[in-house]
Amino acid sequence: MVTRRSLLLGTASLGSLVCGHGPAVHTRPPRLTHGVQVGDVQDGHALVWARCDEPARMVIEWSTSPSLRDPVRVTGPVVGPATDRCGAAWLRGLPGGQTITYRVRFEREAARGDSAWVTGRFATPHPRRMRVAWTGDTCGQGFGRNPAWGGLRGYAAIRAAEPSLFLHVGDLIYADNPILPEQTTHDGRVWRNLSDERVDHVAETLADFRGRFAYNLEDAHVQALAAEVPIVAQWDDHEVRNNWWPGQRLDDERYTERDASVLAGRALRAMREWTPIGGPTIRRVLRCGPLLDVVVVDLRSARTANDGNRGPQRPLLGADQARWLVDTLAASRARWKIVACDQPLALVVPDGPDRQDGYANGGGPPLGRELELAAVLAGLTARGVRDVVWLTADVHYAAAHHFDPARAARGDIIAFTPFWEFAAGPIHAGSFGPNALDPTFGPEVRFQSAPPPGAANLAPWDGLQSFGTVDVTPEHLRVGLWGLEGAPRFELDIPASS
Repeated sequence: MVTRRSLLLGTASLGSLVCGHGPAVHTRPPRLTHGVQVGDVQDGHALVWARCDEPARMVIEWSTSPSLRDPVRVTGPVVGPATDRCGAAWLRGLPGGQTITYRVRFEREAARGDSAWVTGRFATPHPRRMRVAWTGDTCGQGFGRNPAWGGLRGYAAIRAAEPSLFLHVGDLIYADNPILPEQTTHDGRVWRNLSDERVDHVAETLADFRGRFAYNLEDAHVQALAAEVPIVAQWDDHEVRNNWWPGQRLDDERYTERDASVLAGRALRAMREWTPIGGPTIRRVLRCGPLLDVVVVDLRSARTANDGNRGPQRPLLGADQARWLVDTLAASRARWKIVACDQPLALVVPDGPDRQDGYANGGGPPLGRELELAAVLAGLTARGVRDVVWLTADVHYAAAHHFDPARAARGDIIAFTPFWEFAAGPIHAGSFGPNALDPTFGPEVRFQSAPPPGAANLAPWDGLQSFGTVDVTPEHLRVGLWGLEGAPRFELDIPASS
């Protein structure tokens, strides 16, 4: 029997639910907010990432069948506010040289209702052939997602090249470059961004850094690439602030938090939440079968303050990581070794009028940070390491550099095995360069694609955005440097050592 009292109590209970004072009422299922990603694919395993719009349990199913017949089920973590509702889980026991199809959903633990499945695919390392793509610098200099230009179109160009692995060699975000609704380019045109309160100021709080990663991943081209090609994520400076170092006190009135190390801690946490990184540190090695090892270094976490770079030895890698790099490359049994290095080795990267941000200081013999690099190259030579190629970004133009001690600035430089370094990018940022080339380690420019003299900070629509590819086989590497138009602007074959 319905009495007036029971009717009033029922109405009050309903009101408390509507106003948020009672138990949660789910009116719709949970939802994946930013597609799916896979990271750090290597022999036998891969890390799958997704994000939910509410706390829920991550579930993954995978198979070598495109239709996901008889899938392997993997139960992932319960995501919540502590990780910005992002989660990742390992797939293990993956067969080599196969296309893996997978799907992700989130399931509520205490109530019925599951998200829709979101599907992705990726290739595991092949023993005879792989294509690796790389670039850097996304949404820099205030160039954000411009719908009229087609969004982050560089990611569509990378996807069209059909790589099996994508190295983002730093500056995944530009935390120190606000993305405003409009900015005027060098030729007077107006670039119009999608902008909101997450990205219209420099990033300082954890929420700010999370918002920057979310903004980039909301682009349809970025999501489409992530759903098909595994990422290997690396940081450089703009994940925090231009040219930062640990312990730096910022002289920048835009910031209320002036301790670069505090900002870096927040940035790294957001990066690890929003990007599938498989190890405890940025530095790591991915073993891709007998064909390839990818060695990722971190030139930010252990560096000392930027200075004139012409004194005693100063670290970028730091002593521990420098030893690790030599040991890792020497221990590799792969035919080829790629070093993903977030800064170039011989290009001068100024940090104001009297400081350098990288290894190069403008001339020989080796001094400052160059002494660390000289020791690394000498260590690799002493241990007979060959077939190493260095990939980088950072300088916002594409280039191919060959290093040979026979061209070194001084005859007393330590001997090392000649090698190649290739720079690519930006993929979506202002274009700059070319930078001055330091002669210390005998570099020679074999190709570069940079703005004409007197021009700088050219917009993405000015045609100098770029990425690179490395086609890896046991016999040779074919390196390509591409624009966004769908064909290499430069190609080079590097034969394997005998």
